[in-house]
Amino acid sequence: ALSWSIANVRKYHRKQLPEGFDSFEIRPGIFTGERVTPIDSAGLYVPRGRGSFPSMPYMLSVPAVEAGVRRVCVVTPPNSDGTVDPACLYAARLCGVSEIYRVGGAQAIAALAYGTESIKPVVKITGPGSVYVTAAKRLLYGKIDVGLPAGPSESVIIADSSADPYRAALDLLIEAEHGSDSSAVLITDSEEIAEKVKGYLSSIIENVPEPRKTFLSDVFRGYGGIILTSGLAETAEIVNLYAPEHLQIAAADPIKASKLIRNAGEILLGQDTPFSIANYATGPNAVLPTGGMAKSFSPVSVRDFTKSTSLIYADRKGLKDITPHVIALADYEGFNTHAGALRMRKEQQ
Repeated sequence: ALSWSIANVRKYHRKQLPEGFDSFEIRPGIFTGERVTPIDSAGLYVPRGRGSFPSMPYMLSVPAVEAGVRRVCVVTPPNSDGTVDPACLYAARLCGVSEIYRVGGAQAIAALAYGTESIKPVVKITGPGSVYVTAAKRLLYGKIDVGLPAGPSESVIIADSSADPYRAALDLLIEAEHGSDSSAVLITDSEEIAEKVKGYLSSIIENVPEPRKTFLSDVFRGYGGIILTSGLAETAEIVNLYAPEHLQIAAADPIKASKLIRNAGEILLGQDTPFSIANYATGPNAVLPTGGMAKSFSPVSVRDFTKSTSLIYADRKGLKDITPHVIALADYEGFNTHAGALRMRKEQQ
């Protein structure tokens, strides 16, 4: 399963490789272009607190390796006996990552940022973690790149009268089982669907083993629920305000409905596309922005591990033509040496 899923994730992320662009002539004698290069190093945080997550090493490692990052390392909390989960180690090996440290929490984030005797610092940290991990990354903002905000899991399902309420209930529980601080919301304009889903939720949760059963119960007492709307337009407005991490559209025409959505980490079209398959094996990354940050952040991708550099060249003619415009702007802004470097060049010619 790991090999099969990693192949899909690799195939998807390879498509994301940015290429920059060759130099072109903006004005006679002035040429500009863009070069894309990978960042030098990346530290990937793989959580362990609520279970073993071998999907995280490949969701984080594949885009970094595909981007060409020279040093990719993983930090993850050890098991009670001091070992690292074997499936996580195997997944990392399949991705070509061999630098792994048995450390978690805020101290792991600090080690990656500042370095220790055994862990060299990195220029970027990414990966979901506990509230302590999230807080540590926020404290380090400005010191290093701490990646996208990935907090407690959240999901929204849009359902119209054509939806299968039983499958909607099943899918509503998927992200909710991550923990008591997760969020799961059904938004529908059908009162009948709302009532049926509500009924199914109770019976399904009753048969889920612990500790997930408690997580699910807590979510629907605190951060989950069903919202009844007047129609698709209002439903889409709520989704765009919420900007959920995961969104599934269970509607007669999910593609048409998706065109109303601006803010979501991922959009799953139809009830044959449950959150489960996207979390593991469809190819797109499962590390997504949370807490409403899908309004401005994107899923983890190859682009997270690359940077662009502008290339500029001017010949004598280009410099001559651009000089009066730059002098005018520099004089207006009061930058004497900006303008002076051009004026004195002209005097020498």
